[in-house]
Parts: sequence; C-alpha cells; structure tokens
Amino acid sequence: MISLYNLLETPYCQFYVYMKLLNLAVDGKVTEHIIPSFNKIDNFLKDWKIGIPEQRELFLAVSNILKENKSMSKDAFKFLTSYLATFSGDDSHVLSEAKEEAARAIVEFVRAPDVFQCDLLDLPAVTQLEKDAKYALLYQLLKIFLTQRLDAYLDYHAANSTLLKSYGLVHEECIAKMRLLSLVDLSSDGSGQIPYELIRDTLQISDDEVELWVVRGLTANLIDCKMDQMNQVVVVSHPTERVFGQHQWQALRTKLVTWRGNIANVISTIQANKITEDGSQAAQGLVVR
Repeated sequence: MISLYNLLETPYCQFYVYMKLLNLAVDGKVTEHIIPSFNKIDNFLKDWKIGIPEQRELFLAVSNILKENKSMSKDAFKFLTSYLATFSGDDSHVLSEAKEEAARAIVEFVRAPDVFQCDLLDLPAVTQLEKDAKYALLYQLLKIFLTQRLDAYLDYHAANSTLLKSYGLVHEECIAKMRLLSLVDLSSDGSGQIPYELIRDTLQISDDEVELWVVRGLTANLIDCKMDQMNQVVVVSHPTERVFGQHQWQALRTKLVTWRGNIANVISTIQANKITEDGSQAAQGLVVR
C-alpha cells in the first residue's frame, strides 16, 4: 500500500490510498507502523487539497488510532479538536453529527492530566451541547474546568457524581487538575502577587501543601513565579491565560501592533540620529580642508 501511494501522482488518489492504509493498519493491529506519518499530516493536506468532508474523515481516523495509545492521548485530543473545528459555520443538522465526538472531546480534556488549555468553548460543534438534553451537564463541566475554580467543581460533583463515574472520570484526578487550574486563575488576576493564605483557601489544602502545589504548577509550566517565603506570597512573573480564545487573540494582536509601532519609532530615531551624525562629520571634514 505504501509503495502504491508513492507511485500515485493524483492528490485525491493519494488521500484515498492513505485512508485505506490507515484502515489496514487498524485491522492488522500494526498501527505503530503508520503513526510516525501523522507528523506529516499538515504537509499531506497541502498536497492533497481535499475538501471538508475528507478532512473530517482523516482527523477522526487519526484521533481514533492515537487514543488507543495512552502515551499519545494529547495528540489524539489535538486531532479530535481539529475534527470538531471543521464544523464551524454549519447548520444545526450538520452540527448534530458531531455531538458524540464533541462530548468525547470534553471527557478527554477533563481526564487528560497534562492538557490545561483548549479552545473547545469557541467551537460551534461543542457549544451546541450547552442546550442539549443529553450533554448539557457535560458542557457545564467543561465551562467549570476552563473558567471557574475548585469550589465550583466540588458543587458540581456533589450534584452529578454518578454522571462523572459514567464517563470514567475519577473524582480525585479531577480535584488535582482543578487545583492546578485554580492556581493559574489566581496568577492571572493582575495583582502580581498571591498570598499563601489565598492559595490555601482556594485550593482547599493545608498550609504545608501550599508550596507543594506551587511547585507542581511550575513543573507543569502553568505559572511563572517565585515563592517569597518571608512574606508568604507567590510573586508572579508572567500570568497565564486559562482560555486562549478570540478575545485573547485580539489582545495579543493589539499588543504586537503596539510593539511593532514602538520598534519602528526606535528605528526611525536611530536612522535620524545617524543622518545627523554623518552630516556633522561631513561638515567637520570640509572645515579641516
């Protein structure tokens, strides 16, 4: 199949054979031979120039293969998100096709111990679940994990513990993740300092555990800070956004435009000073002569 793929020159035929290759690898339980090619998916898409339906088929197939490998759950989630992103702008009937995968994406995000940011709340395929009879509570859980703190999760768990178990979510693991996300939330309030006492109360831990959780946040690259043990505060160097959606992109764009303008002003000033300096040196040369 690989030899046939390499012989083909028609882009769509290459895509067709590649999908057959994925199916063959799954049926033969030899997906380890095809997984390395997933790193080239972006290049494949440029070459194949396939439509949205074919992209959906590809992203979902890749995600399903990767989810069987626990060490690649992060990559599986990435391709699942790419699949859901292809439904932007579709009508409700088409969006409904993605409900189950959208629910799966929420569960995988909540379960993943090393995934703390995502743009699921910006995807129509996911936001449709907010008013869905079957998945509304699951969507509410996603909002808690992306926008709220530990106390909100504990209230949710008290009312929906059976639902969490039905999706295979472990309460203790959810608490640990929400503590880290709550710590990120505290670091982004703009004050630049977080009192140990506030961390203790927000994360609902003992005084002795405060620094331990700060270290866990640092290890996970969630916060950039230093601990001031003398004053019992955490000094935040750079705040981290829990959600990086349209608003955050717009803020980043504004900041980059400002920086670009400042750099242009500096360059103009340097060039003006250089012209003045060159003119002065030329005048001195004339005087010497």
